[in-house]
Amino acid sequence: MSSRRRADCEVNEMTREELVAKLLALVTEIAPDVDPGTVIPGIDFRDQFDFDSMDTLNFAIALHRELGVEVPEADYSSLASLDKCVAYLDARRTMAAPCSTSAA
Repeated sequence: MSSRRRADCEVNEMTREELVAKLLALVTEIAPDVDPGTVIPGIDFRDQFDFDSMDTLNFAIALHRELGVEVPEADYSSLASLDKCVAYLDARRTMAAPCSTSAA
């Protein structure tokens, strides 16, 4: 199984709570002054704290590094809030092929 496929499977196997925790960890890596307990899921990051376009780019890079998810620039608006990120990743999960550890 390729490393990209393994990363896709890792994201697919995460619970929603694990995914939210990982996303919050990545947000606070990019914006260390943010308290993850204060992030409001439905409000855009830029409206809650100083999260600009460079932060969004760094967040997309972090998603790729940590979860193996490539986010095209056209989809950056899908990373604007915690709820939008989860919805975006959920949609990508449903499009992915099922994961299997058995050899073909």
